Amino acid sequence: MKRYALALDLKDDAQLIAEYEELHRAIAPEIRQSILDSGITQMEIFRFADRMFMIIEAEDDFSFAEKAAADEANPNVKAWEQFTWKFQKAIPGAKPGEKWVVMNKIFELSASE
Repeated sequence: MKRYALALDLKDDAQLIAEYEELHRAIAPEIRQSILDSGITQMEIFRFADRMFMIIEAEDDFSFAEKAAADEANPNVKAWEQFTWKFQKAIPGAKPGEKWVVMNKIFELSASE
């Protein structure tokens, strides 16, 4: 199992942020299925102000490149991604057009060690 942490910013607009959160209370079944089909088994998104943080757990053979290719070929996912740009803005340091940015782990604590 692989685990990833990603970050993205929202536009600093209370109404847009509220709308964005509402969208995520019941995502479309097609979007949910595309996430599961990619090998992601668990996903959580947290927000503080306009900064979002996502944790993904995925199968060992999960690939962001393969997920991106599948998303590009899926009209439902393409429409979702285009629509959600209304709420989102690239995080500082992101490449042009890049949404969620994978974060580097810099610390880990385990009670078993």
